[in-house]
Amino acid sequence: MANQVGLKQQTATKPKVERPKLYKVLLHNDDYTPREFVVLVLKVVFRMGEEASQKVMITAHRMGSCVVVVCPKDVAETKVTEAMDLAKDAEFPLMFTAEPEE
Repeated sequence: MANQVGLKQQTATKPKVERPKLYKVLLHNDDYTPREFVVLVLKVVFRMGEEASQKVMITAHRMGSCVVVVCPKDVAETKVTEAMDLAKDAEFPLMFTAEPEE
């Protein structure tokens, strides 16, 4: 008699892939940067349309800050750097920050 080896069928388990933690990019109001420049930065760096850029700029102006976009950490940090570099080159104190979304 031949030895019979019992084979157990294994269930395939997919590893749990966690979604990357999202970060929000904030635009902070200041009293020196012209509104037109803020709108330009939002259009160039964040690829916003004219109307969306105006709304974000006005919201930041009235409320003190405004969420521009929510995205993965590396994208948020890149966008903040690009926007801040444009402001620095134009000698404006425009401020963007990134913080974890809760």
